[in-house]
Amino acid sequence: MSGRILSVNRSDGKGTVKRPAAELTLVVGLGVEGDAHAAPGDRQVSLLMSESIEAARASAGEGCEFKEGVELVPGSFAENLTTQGLDLLGLKLGDRLRVGADAVLRVSRIGKDCPRPCAIYYKLGSCIMPREGIFGEVIVGGRVRPGDAIAKD
Repeated sequence: MSGRILSVNRSDGKGTVKRPAAELTLVVGLGVEGDAHAAPGDRQVSLLMSESIEAARASAGEGCEFKEGVELVPGSFAENLTTQGLDLLGLKLGDRLRVGADAVLRVSRIGKDCPRPCAIYYKLGSCIMPREGIFGEVIVGGRVRPGDAIAKD
């Protein structure tokens, strides 16, 4: 099981979409250096498949719940790593992912609880992260760039 990193994303504030960056530094026990959500816990790094974003984009054109005129691109759902070619939904809790040359993540959450609509929901009209996003804890830190490999370890 392997794929590649399509986009690396971070945000300066909570409740906002993330913007693509040239690279991210993953820090053990913390997550993405410089990201508003960097903190200890089980949601240090968020991952979403580009295939999920493409499916959301396709359904938005069919009168789906996404707001008209909203651009669905990497980072729109506040994910740190947008992946391509790796079935994130086929992973299990505890699985390890090698990201780039050095970094290793341990899958710590599959989906997320959203007890109330978040800012992403209000901006886009819907959010796929609760169903299709996963989260990892940084086990080994390192730099991650678009084009880097990501594989189940």
